[in-house]
Amino acid sequence: MVMKISVVYASPDRPVLLNCRVEEGCTVKQAIEQSGLLRYCTDIDLAKQKVGIFGKFTKLDNPLKEGDRVEIYQKITRVLDDDDDDDD
Repeated sequence: MVMKISVVYASPDRPVLLNCRVEEGCTVKQAIEQSGLLRYCTDIDLAKQKVGIFGKFTKLDNPLKEGDRVEIYQKITRVLDDDDDDDD
């Protein structure tokens, strides 16, 4: 059975959303690979970046369900400016 899912990556340069069809039992990693996203966004490193489904962290080997939205998250960094202090 074929399922419809989407793969999303909030690239710093341009957000990408790909609608895909995958076989039932497809994992998060398989869906990302099958979507072709890794060819377009060469900065993605699945060994280092977290992934999720609808905003909840998940593992790459998690099986997907019909309609799932796979998300690849950017590494979060915080840059302090002169107005930031920890004395609050």
